[in-house]
Amino acid sequence: MSTIQKEIEKRILVLDGAMGTMLQRYNFSEEDFRGERFKDYPSSLKGNNDLLSLTQPQAIADIHKLYFEAGADIVETNTFSGTTIAMADYNMEDLVYELNFESAKIAKQVATAFTELNPNKPRFVAGSIGPTNKTASMSPDVNKPEYRAVTFDELRIAYKQQVEALIDGGADVLLVETIFDTLNAKAALFAIEEVKEERQIEIPILVSGTITDASGRTLSGQTVEAFLTSVSHIPLLSVGFNCALGAEQLKPYLHRLSKETEFFTSAHPNAGLPNAFGEYDQSPEEMQLYIEDYLKDGLINIIGGCCGTNPDHIKAIAEVAQKYRPRQIPTKEAIF
Repeated sequence: MSTIQKEIEKRILVLDGAMGTMLQRYNFSEEDFRGERFKDYPSSLKGNNDLLSLTQPQAIADIHKLYFEAGADIVETNTFSGTTIAMADYNMEDLVYELNFESAKIAKQVATAFTELNPNKPRFVAGSIGPTNKTASMSPDVNKPEYRAVTFDELRIAYKQQVEALIDGGADVLLVETIFDTLNAKAALFAIEEVKEERQIEIPILVSGTITDASGRTLSGQTVEAFLTSVSHIPLLSVGFNCALGAEQLKPYLHRLSKETEFFTSAHPNAGLPNAFGEYDQSPEEMQLYIEDYLKDGLINIIGGCCGTNPDHIKAIAEVAQKYRPRQIPTKEAIF
């Protein structure tokens, strides 16, 4: 079976779009989130999208299928909040292993079916590892700047459990994404390296940070170059950016990233910037034009969509990505 390392050298790989955007279409009720298994659960469960891998698995599989049909090479597991730290909001810490395992299993089954239909276009599953809802670098209390809501070790332990379950469920790669605090990401990367060493395995790692606004920095204050330096001690398959910005706003930061790294590069921007209602209006055609600018400039090896994107956006992106060669990796001499 072809590996993602081989495929990324041949062509630009297409990542899927937003899971949350697609789930909103279902308008699931509290009862739908609960299903039969959790109908008497004491906590409110509506909004716990990761739980839908257990209570509405067909919907999750159908969304993966729609993205593959649109031309995606890689789909992300429905595990953005799949840590004990994030699941504490729903008192579901005990379910974390099962949530990640089943999410990876669902995505892998769909990916395998598509690969079998067309072995020349193998499909892959990226285990989605989100940032959690706590930050290790900053205090949530302005009156206590020294306070931290979570420690590095707590993050490492939580991420390790998630990583083990994603691998067991069949993830082909691990995607540490939407990084607003690089210290959180370093805990995730530490956990991945621990699992790799303990199991004597190799699994490709994708890292994707978030430039939060026009300052050009992550939420914890790092520039593009500082972020890259902070994660480059790990042998990554790719490094890139996602979320917060649309494709147009993200472009200058991808230019800077592309010039500075020997890793493959990725981007999955939002469908523009949110409107006054927090919704995304950018059409697939508009987004395609901005993405094509990346491709003309040779900035990207993996391209997809984040908030507000759906299979129509991914179809438009996949169509234009076929016309261009992937970014060529600069040599060390060119960087330094």
